[in-house]
Amino acid sequence: MPERDLNVLVVEPYYGGSHKQFLDGLARHLPFRFRPMTLPARKWKWRMRLAAPHFARLLERSGERFDLVLCSTFLDVAAFRGLAPSWVNDVPVLTYFHENQFAYPVQEEVERDFHFALTNVTTALASDSVAFNSRYNLDSFLEGAAGLLRHAGDMQMEDPAHAIRQKARVLPPGVEFREIDAAVSPLPSAVPVVLWNHRWEYDKGPEEFFDALFELAAEGFDFGLVILGEEFERSPDVFGEARQRLSDKVLHMGFTQDRREYARWLRRGSVAVSTALHEFFGLAVIESVRAGCRPLLPRRLSYPELFPDVYLYDEGALKEGLKEVFEAGGRLASHEAKRLTDPYEWNRISVAYKDWFLSSVK
Repeated sequence: MPERDLNVLVVEPYYGGSHKQFLDGLARHLPFRFRPMTLPARKWKWRMRLAAPHFARLLERSGERFDLVLCSTFLDVAAFRGLAPSWVNDVPVLTYFHENQFAYPVQEEVERDFHFALTNVTTALASDSVAFNSRYNLDSFLEGAAGLLRHAGDMQMEDPAHAIRQKARVLPPGVEFREIDAAVSPLPSAVPVVLWNHRWEYDKGPEEFFDALFELAAEGFDFGLVILGEEFERSPDVFGEARQRLSDKVLHMGFTQDRREYARWLRRGSVAVSTALHEFFGLAVIESVRAGCRPLLPRRLSYPELFPDVYLYDEGALKEGLKEVFEAGGRLASHEAKRLTDPYEWNRISVAYKDWFLSSVK
């Protein structure tokens, strides 16, 4: 089958954020015909519960057929294949795992509800091939899937992790660097500028981040502060506290929708910090590093596979890491920023996605 004749149905119940960036990049850089069926990025739990019958009904009504189906982890693929028109079981169904519910942090220390993690497992088992955005994502998922056997009781189950491992691969998402590369770097700042470009939510660890800055400010360290990332209706209180306590240091604080403006603010940063409790890849960090920010990241999650050890800090050592960066000064050299981020540029990584699709239809 000629490449451009490959018709791909994309089923995405959570079309926003990194999921949207990923699918938009695929459509731009792969030589296939994509037909998106999407829902806005909200109420993820209800998307996982009900998106399968919703999309199955839409597909049946449309009367369309495709050569391949691409799904995301917010779709219950097992339910979808059971409810969709019969032809869906005759073509390859691929699922891309942006995240998994085994490794997602819970906000309160209560027993984890494994319902959504189980949906992830049946989704992987019902897919013909699965891809994960990082080795950490894949490994934590397989570890969680293997642990399900402890709950099987008198139900005979083969190790689901073994079956999933056989059809899994790691494919980092592609990243668009066009606006970042085009942004003009400002004149060097007289003081280091700390950048935060993550979601304003508890799982990104904002308390640890701001506590370190509060202490450094109290000790007399001078620095600028750029806070980006998406703010939600109920964001952690520490952001409001920081707006007041660090008001003399804030250069910008708020989400910016425009990619060119976002890129200009990235260029203002000297050091990009993460305190994430949850990160399956690290798109925001990749973008900030491309802009020339030195990354300062916890030695956990997906970060050790993305960046050399020199850019990682140990648990509880963020403040000392910031001090070292402040004293060293400067941003990343442009050649180092490119070296660290070029592997994730869409034009390079699209070859691996093309192989994933074409090898699935043979």
